[in-house]
Amino acid sequence: MDSLTGNLPRAIEVLPFGHGRSPSDYVSLDFEARFLRRKRLSLRSGQSVLVDLPHAVGLLAGQALLCDTGLVVEVEAAAEPLLSIQGEDLVRLAWHIGNRHTPCQIAADRLLIQQNPVLAHMLETLGARVEPISAVFEPETGAYGTGRTMGHDHGHDHSRSHPHDHGAPHEHE
Repeated sequence: MDSLTGNLPRAIEVLPFGHGRSPSDYVSLDFEARFLRRKRLSLRSGQSVLVDLPHAVGLLAGQALLCDTGLVVEVEAAAEPLLSIQGEDLVRLAWHIGNRHTPCQIAADRLLIQQNPVLAHMLETLGARVEPISAVFEPETGAYGTGRTMGHDHGHDHSRSHPHDHGAPHEHE
């Protein structure tokens, strides 16, 4: 056993929504921190647990982690620095955000993305009103149910040479 993990309870399973168990404790995580496989987490009570899952998962607020000790830790989404994007043509703005493979939370009157000065400038150039805010970030999970927009992946292998055209150039940060 290493000094990082000590004798910590191990979170070994993700419980689905409506699991029916009362939480023993809570953990508040931002969007990036909710994507994990093995990580030490500090709980609201001050106790720590070691997440030790068989594969990486993207946790959503309201899901829970089940520990080997029986402890049930409910996941809360933490507020984080975001950009609120408003404009006359949100669909067009959303297309430009999606074309850059950036996670985006979509509401009827605005889009939310993680703070990014390059995208903020691009969106302002397109006529958007961009405002920094602090809020919970729960972007769209994707058409394939993976829960994440990760990098430049469309369900095909980029290591093979093939024509690749989305109709617009990409800006990769």
